[in-house]
Amino acid sequence: MTFLPWQIETAQAWLGNRERFAHAWLIHGLPGIGKTQFARAAGASLLCEQPVQGLACGHCQACQWVRGGNHPDLRLLRPDAIALEEQGPDMQEGDLAKDAAARKNPSREIRVEQLRQLQHWFNTATHRGGWRVAVVYPAQALNLVSANALLKVLEEPADRTVFLLVADAPDRLLPTLVSRCRRLPLPVPDAQQSVQWLQQQGLEHASDWLAAWGGAPLKAFSASEAMQAPCPDWLSAWIEGVLKAGREADLSLADTLEKLPVQEWVDHWQRLFVDIQLSGFAQSARYYPSLQKQIDALAAQANSAALTEALKWLAQQKALGNHPLNAKLLVHHALDRLHQACRRV
Repeated sequence: MTFLPWQIETAQAWLGNRERFAHAWLIHGLPGIGKTQFARAAGASLLCEQPVQGLACGHCQACQWVRGGNHPDLRLLRPDAIALEEQGPDMQEGDLAKDAAARKNPSREIRVEQLRQLQHWFNTATHRGGWRVAVVYPAQALNLVSANALLKVLEEPADRTVFLLVADAPDRLLPTLVSRCRRLPLPVPDAQQSVQWLQQQGLEHASDWLAAWGGAPLKAFSASEAMQAPCPDWLSAWIEGVLKAGREADLSLADTLEKLPVQEWVDHWQRLFVDIQLSGFAQSARYYPSLQKQIDALAAQANSAALTEALKWLAQQKALGNHPLNAKLLVHHALDRLHQACRRV
């Protein structure tokens, strides 16, 4: 596991004084910038026997063990569902419960049993007297019981043991847990560097994809594998329908949206409406620059007060995105409300 290009400078500065390293770090920042990869690469660097400028060499025996997933001094604490996604059916011992029920319905939380299993690990000498590293991700997957179990571990840390917690935002974690960690905020990568990396992955129109996902290159790349364009087809169809002052397309869109997670379609509409507001102030689109002409047309006919209220309503729906609401009713209400915000005045 290696650092992404925009992480190397931060990593070298951070790892440069490892002899006085804190025992627990909270690595946080915007979703989709590579925080988990940073933490895992940091773990590999701490365990490396021949680091180069503070980073893992990639060639020593320790690095080979990390690459093979069997270094005795490295533990990855993540939900079973994420472990399955990352490694598939060939799981390592201890990564996931072996019974069929656990594989059929893998946990999306970090279980307290995973923390309890560390006790034996702590009582075992580290390999060649080096570091022992536990990477916890995403830290918000800790439930109250497992978070308190981790808190007890951090209150009495084992010698030469480092915990690396990865989270999108510290305010989503138990405050007492955050207080036991040093914070390492990771900045949003430079746009030029992100675009270059996306292009190296073979992505066309990289700048448009990056803009649509708020400057988060990993989210942009992941989205590109699932979507045909940065703006989803259903949203492009909705824009076209509004500009034609028609509602005929809404019925077919409703069928599509009912099958999507609420937070997914809310996110896209939030981005579009922010762009419409920016256009109203003669500013360029932030998220969908390739749709600037259509966005300007929407801004010219939008009801500014209704637009602001619609954005507030979308934020409320995002906060309640996992609530068991009637999907059909919610989608039809959204289509009506958002259409009215962009109707001709």
